[in-house]
Amino acid sequence: MQKLIPHLSIRILQQFFVVFAIMFCLHGYAQEHHPNLILTKKGVTDIRKHLGQIPIFDQTLAATKKEVDAEIASGIHVPIPKDMAGGYTHDRHKKNWLILQKAGILYQLLEDEKYAIYVHDVLKAYAAMYPTLPLHPQTRSYARGKIFWQCLNDANWLVYVSQAYDCIYTYLSKQEREYLEKNLFVPYANFLSEGSPQFFNRIHNHSTWGNVAVGMIGLVMNNEKLINNALYGLKSDNIDPNQKDNDGGFIKAKGQKTGFLANLDEPFSPDGYYTEGPYYQRYAMYPFMVFAEALQNVKPELKIFEYKDGVLIKAVYALLNLTKTNGEFFPLNDGQKGMSYYSRELVSAVDIAYHFGGNDASLLSIAKKQNKVQLDDTGLAIALGIQQGKTTEFIKKSIELRDGSDGSEGSVGILRSKDQHLELLMKYTAQGLSHGHYDKLSFSYYNKDTEIFQDYGLARFVNIEQKNGGGYLKENKTWAKQTIAHNTIIQDETSHFGGKFEIGSKHHSEKYLFDSSNPKLQVVSAKDQNAYPDTKLHRTMIMLEDEDFEKPILIDVMQFDSNTIHQFDLPFYYNGQIIDTNFEYITPSSLEVLGNKNGYQHLWLEGKKEFQNDETTQVTWLSKNTFYTLSTIIKAKDEFLFARIGANDPKFNLRRDPSFIVRKPKTKNGAFISVIETHGLYDPVTEIANNAYSNIKGITKFSIQNEKYIAWAIITKKGNTHTFILCTSDTNKKSTHNLSLNGKTYTWSGPYSYTKEN
Repeated sequence: MQKLIPHLSIRILQQFFVVFAIMFCLHGYAQEHHPNLILTKKGVTDIRKHLGQIPIFDQTLAATKKEVDAEIASGIHVPIPKDMAGGYTHDRHKKNWLILQKAGILYQLLEDEKYAIYVHDVLKAYAAMYPTLPLHPQTRSYARGKIFWQCLNDANWLVYVSQAYDCIYTYLSKQEREYLEKNLFVPYANFLSEGSPQFFNRIHNHSTWGNVAVGMIGLVMNNEKLINNALYGLKSDNIDPNQKDNDGGFIKAKGQKTGFLANLDEPFSPDGYYTEGPYYQRYAMYPFMVFAEALQNVKPELKIFEYKDGVLIKAVYALLNLTKTNGEFFPLNDGQKGMSYYSRELVSAVDIAYHFGGNDASLLSIAKKQNKVQLDDTGLAIALGIQQGKTTEFIKKSIELRDGSDGSEGSVGILRSKDQHLELLMKYTAQGLSHGHYDKLSFSYYNKDTEIFQDYGLARFVNIEQKNGGGYLKENKTWAKQTIAHNTIIQDETSHFGGKFEIGSKHHSEKYLFDSSNPKLQVVSAKDQNAYPDTKLHRTMIMLEDEDFEKPILIDVMQFDSNTIHQFDLPFYYNGQIIDTNFEYITPSSLEVLGNKNGYQHLWLEGKKEFQNDETTQVTWLSKNTFYTLSTIIKAKDEFLFARIGANDPKFNLRRDPSFIVRKPKTKNGAFISVIETHGLYDPVTEIANNAYSNIKGITKFSIQNEKYIAWAIITKKGNTHTFILCTSDTNKKSTHNLSLNGKTYTWSGPYSYTKEN
């Protein structure tokens, strides 16, 4: 018996040393592998070595230091949550997440303990408050948060704050880390995931933020359960598959995969287009890209930047191509105008795409315009690239971006003039989840930063508390999402799919043709046969550059074919001052509303003309000292309406924007054919107007017995005739066609023909 005791003691000692060794290794891991999310230990060393030599990085760092120092001087502010977006507590906690992340970075780069102390003190205040917090007192969200009125903002907070925690991880003692993780980070992550499955387990930008928040803090704490939940979603949940969020979108389709990877698989097309539209793609790109950066740093074996054929890097290029010349995003679906690639999300996205996507020098030109960088390894790469003179220009050309996870659900087509000043965007996509609008085959058109024909965007004042707590206004549903709010066709004053999400989400438009091979004649064409029952729609838009016109013209051909008689409207939302029309119209002595539902209740009728004969109407207007003319083929009994947004809007939630509406009151089939000219200049200093008149004399549509073709001609005031023929059933470039028009035979190959005759 006595001989056994020493052996047992030896075994106990051996086990002790094993446990000690494991604990030592874990401690070593903590010491050696932080920071490891967006900053790395090697990156920190490299950055410190180059400080003072990389202007764009140094400027960003100096501005960040000034901002954070001011906040530290003001003290710690962790109020009890109570407000909606735009209120004090909301904005204070939002400011905290931004400052904490920046303070953590400053600690790493400047080695000044005051930043680590500040981060720790603020996190301790949150850890003391969080266990006592109920759900947020504001009850409007389908997934209420605790610090904010919705889980989405709680997730925003954790995405940023996890980076701050990573930066001070090694500064804290084991006991300090245990306190923060037990009282704040673990329960926070559990609340966002298992506690809010209707938020976490879905395909939507909301859940992307939730997935990334849980994944980022999981990476910091080396918590595999949280990391797996983030990547692959919860294993099971009790969500009603028919439950909807605040915007009317379904929370979760039955049997649908969830998690970060599923949110890469589903909303993104192979071209990097995000089905919700560029505004929400911009918003989601920050969590997508920073989590990918963190995964690449911590779990490089996942090869996240190669996932789905490198879709994340493609998504950055897609977003940059979805901007106007001034960098503002096209406001597809729910989108706030003015949002641009100068946003902090795109600063991060461009830096990360450059660093992990092959050091494309053209991205440096975007970074130079942004004039700031992410304060990490990727920002250093950008700064060094610019300093070393590697910058080349990012050139935006005509491009088609497919929609749908496999690229089969329509597209967005963008045509650009050679000088990139004129830009057409035509939308023939899927619904766009809950942020989608009912606007199949719609378009918007721009001259640099001027909206020639605009998309309204969303009806919301983001983070302005006085306007519905900064949330969506009811007019977003009654106006902005409705078809009449867009430049596309409306049947019987009813929105596409009856304005019903569950119907619209089942269908998408179909690409017919996209051809930008000839910069002087570019074509985009698409069809839709689901927007209205028993009605087929086909829109073709052509950008033509010719010496007859000062600048390229845009030709718009909207065909419709129904089994029964309907009223068809085609609106054009312009900006500017009407200069002239070639027809007389009636203006009412008092304003009257154009309709009573589906968005028409928000339109005032300001003028009207009913035509007795076939003719070409023309309206010229002036916007930002440039003239524009809309020339349109009109048939007898057609109407031309002048309308303005603002009816039934007692709280002035809508802009008072004007529009033209071409109406065909009773017909089964036909086409709206229009030409938009950009011409002339008015100089308010010299008070001289140059080329203020249209160069078009008229437009003619040819009568053709063969329904597989449509043909029209534009006759200029010089006497030249531009004739176009489109085959509407065959896009094969090798197919040959023969067609007789007014006794003349046209022979060509491919889907369309264009000839100019003097």
